[in-house]
Amino acid sequence: MKTKNTRADYKHIMPLQTRWSDNDIYGHVNNVTYYSYFDTVVNGYLIDSAALDIHGGEVIGLVVETGCQYFAPLAFPEALEGGLRVAHLGNSSVRYEIAIFKQGDAKPAAEGHFVHVYVNRKTRRPTPLPDKFRKALENLV
Repeated sequence: MKTKNTRADYKHIMPLQTRWSDNDIYGHVNNVTYYSYFDTVVNGYLIDSAALDIHGGEVIGLVVETGCQYFAPLAFPEALEGGLRVAHLGNSSVRYEIAIFKQGDAKPAAEGHFVHVYVNRKTRRPTPLPDKFRKALENLV
């Protein structure tokens, strides 16, 4: 399976680094590790944009759907980059699309998505995205 997406299709790129513990017995990054990379890219962007306060914010995101396609193996020690875009920006939900690239490569080694529903931290009920959150995400649509 191949992807038609390239680095240019992602609005935000951030550096990542493989870790020793990312490799599995087969000598490549284990499939579940990519979800950790996805989380790092999404939450790193939101924190850097001052949209998400992980410790005291009233709004938190809950993952309701995920998926990943793998195109090329990665292994420790490799420098990586994570690409991020928003495919859907709803009232309280967001579909993030993430790509993991070997540093400098145009084609992704893997692509995935997360759908988050944003909820009130205390009640866990869906809540509209705060303005600063929405503005940060609009830059990725």
